[in-house]
Amino acid sequence: MKYPGTICELTGTQYPLIQGGMAWVSDASLAAAVSMAGGLGVIAAGNAPPEWVEKQVKLLREQTDKPFGLNVMLLSPYVAQIADLVYDLKVPVVITGAGNPDAYVKRWKEAGCVVAPVVASRALAMLMERMGADFVIAEGCEAGGHIGELTSMVLWPDIVRNVKIPVVAAGGIFDAAGVAAAFCLGAAGVQVGTRFILAEECTAHAEYKERVIRAKDIDSKVTGRITGHPVRVLRSPLQRELASAEYGPDGAAMVEKLGEGSLMRAVVQGDKEHGSFMAGQCACLCDRVQPAAEIVRELFDPNAIHATLAKAGNALEANA
Repeated sequence: MKYPGTICELTGTQYPLIQGGMAWVSDASLAAAVSMAGGLGVIAAGNAPPEWVEKQVKLLREQTDKPFGLNVMLLSPYVAQIADLVYDLKVPVVITGAGNPDAYVKRWKEAGCVVAPVVASRALAMLMERMGADFVIAEGCEAGGHIGELTSMVLWPDIVRNVKIPVVAAGGIFDAAGVAAAFCLGAAGVQVGTRFILAEECTAHAEYKERVIRAKDIDSKVTGRITGHPVRVLRSPLQRELASAEYGPDGAAMVEKLGEGSLMRAVVQGDKEHGSFMAGQCACLCDRVQPAAEIVRELFDPNAIHATLAKAGNALEANA
């Protein structure tokens, strides 16, 4: 099956697939495995110091010469240093989130980087296009971690209609049917995060993976709306504490304090009480650990995609 060439040409990948940049989860081990399987593996800088990021890029390049990306979290206290690393290391694809990358885009482009901001609104997508982004990643609120307000069903086609650059769909994609749906809504590619937590090559703590496997449809919760930076997590003791604190005295400050370092505690330590187990709503569909290459093959299984499209066509004809 042939896929739209634009994203593959921009990223140098076999499939128009971006592996979601999940802080402390998306390291060299996972990113290299996804890149070798034909997608774009992504290392997430998150709030990590530049020394850690540089080490991960080096480790990935020791494992593969395939293209990869670096997710730069613009709220990081190290963002200026990470931005310099992107330039110095000539990172093939730089993906930005949680802010406006205007201060860095020109220099990254001079280094030959492909620039792809994550956006959660039409206005931001249009701004990124004017700024010179090569493509945007439209992330619906079904995604894990930091989210916007719009669902994927509305966000994806709205952004596709309002920008000329390619749009990669993110938020809620779990299988080949989700990939087909994204293309039907105008996307040129997809980004998948939560399912890759269960990749064999993902180094996240076993407790984190078990939480994703056990997740039910009611276990996905949004915390921190009061801070202006809502985060989707799985239900846990910390999540309940955050929910309680959010609308109490000094709610925003309390949420920030409780959340500090909580993702690392979940990913690295598997801390059941004080860890923040970020995951998208599709966690309730994830049921097993698999090699990253197997996940990629299932996402782009041509038979499954054709079956999905054929079923949709049959339904339309039956109701015509």
